Amino acid sequence: MSVIVKIDFQKSDGLVPVIIQDEQTLEVLMLGYMNEEAYLKTEQEGKVTFFSRSKNRLWTKGEESGNFLFVKSISIDCDKDTILIKANPVGPTCHTGSRSCFFTDYNQNFIFKLEAIIKDRYDNPSQESYVNKLRQKGLNKIAQKVGEEGVETVIAALAETDADFINESSDLVFHLLVLLKEKGFTLEDIAKNLEGRHK
Repeated sequence: MSVIVKIDFQKSDGLVPVIIQDEQTLEVLMLGYMNEEAYLKTEQEGKVTFFSRSKNRLWTKGEESGNFLFVKSISIDCDKDTILIKANPVGPTCHTGSRSCFFTDYNQNFIFKLEAIIKDRYDNPSQESYVNKLRQKGLNKIAQKVGEEGVETVIAALAETDADFINESSDLVFHLLVLLKEKGFTLEDIAKNLEGRHK
């Protein structure tokens, strides 16, 4: 059932703000506006369509560039006058070529993107993929790599440069993500566990 019956399009002359968030990384990509017609088109086609105030018409993001925003989920806020859409962006979201219209200097949640890349390597293995080569060696080798990288991270922290420490820490996190995937777990499982401990 459509959530449109819950959205209050009348508060601001028929338009409601729409926040677009990357479904994988949770990065905020852009803000636009929808009227009821734009919302229905978005829901029906699965691609984000706004009402363009400057063009005074419906505008599907990516209709010219091909950089569509494919809808993954739609939520509304407590006042029923703002929409949050989690989407899978194809290419950069901003017309300037930037990943986000807010010009964030890096993807704050790239670790989730990396997790998705590792999942893709599992789902679509290729001979050139390091993840695929590691996976073929089995669970024991993957776990061993995490141990090796853990030791190298400790050594770098105690006796090497800051750059070495960051590089070894990155290797450790990467291999831990592969181990999580191999065991059938995700960062979400870790986050929920840590959140439960915090309570």
